[in-house]
Amino acid sequence: MVVCRDCCCGTVKVTGTDHAAQTARLREAAPVRVSECLDVCERANVIVVRPSAGGRSAGGRPVWLGLVNDPAATEAVADWIRAGGPGLAPRPALLDRHVFPAPRRTAPLA
Repeated sequence: MVVCRDCCCGTVKVTGTDHAAQTARLREAAPVRVSECLDVCERANVIVVRPSAGGRSAGGRPVWLGLVNDPAATEAVADWIRAGGPGLAPRPALLDRHVFPAPRRTAPLA
């Protein structure tokens, strides 16, 4: 998974969120790559949940989640990944409101 930091995400601009604790909690579920700005600051904090190799084989694609700023959403992401993630496990309903289309990019995702 990719966690956006170093811009709006992961800074005091998003109040009431312990960003270090969020990243640490997600790292308990799966490897986390911390990225520089993903250019969707209006949706801070942004997490991109990438499918595992098995999830990709089953048709899973990366899922972009925005406004992941509360512990319940962070736990839902961790639970989903532990259950298999995109392509292998259904996305928790709590995350439905956080999903948004991947932005059009010219550079590869960090």
